[in-house]
Amino acid sequence: PGLAVIIVGEDPASQTYVSNKEKTSKKLGFYSEVHRLPEEVSQEEVLQMVHRLNSDDNIHGILVQLPLPKHIQEEPIIHAILPEKDVDGFHPVNLGNLMIGAQSYIPCTPHGVIKMLEYINYDLKGKNATVVGRSNIVGKPVALLLLERHATVTICHSRTQNLPEICRRADVLVVAVGRPEMVKGDWIKPGAVVIDVGINSVDGKLVGDVDFEAASKVAGYISPVPGGVGPMTITMLMVNTLQSFKNKYNLK
Repeated sequence: PGLAVIIVGEDPASQTYVSNKEKTSKKLGFYSEVHRLPEEVSQEEVLQMVHRLNSDDNIHGILVQLPLPKHIQEEPIIHAILPEKDVDGFHPVNLGNLMIGAQSYIPCTPHGVIKMLEYINYDLKGKNATVVGRSNIVGKPVALLLLERHATVTICHSRTQNLPEICRRADVLVVAVGRPEMVKGDWIKPGAVVIDVGINSVDGKLVGDVDFEAASKVAGYISPVPGGVGPMTITMLMVNTLQSFKNKYNLK
């Protein structure tokens, strides 16, 4: 299986993610390419690279590391990736298939969240699941995946009123807002499963969107930051790349 990553600029968090993806690819015996482009590269040049990788038979998965610099529009770049090579699961075809419950590449972080719940044998049927954050990358797809597993899903965002009260009703709480330690311990229902997708740098230390120390005293399960959802995101990227390889050669 071949995975190609395109990264534009020098964003430190993106560099770390890409480095970890490259290491994992090689450790698994995948074929790996990383294309590091300068910050000032044009949108057309990025598109040309995507088109070249689309037609490269050695590459089964293409990932464009987000965010891109402000002068490059993300949407045309993501749309340019062939749906069958879109191992990030962001192409409208794959997101549309996810919406209707058809076969698709599932976005890696939401898929990782679901795998964590499966690992603890958590039965979502009829449970109250609250997602804090409505991004196309995490919030919306993870809500669809929870709904597909028969949870009753609430999506919260910056305009939500009484957020702490809504969080306290959740049997499963998924937080993906990018605000350090926003969710406090007294927002958590005793015994709830808390999955913290956030990763924020505060005084040189990485912290999540949940106040881990306080929340861990109340929650039944809680994912740490770092070391929780991040490694699962990379794992599911590899799963999608392997699936793309299998699909190309009709392997079971």
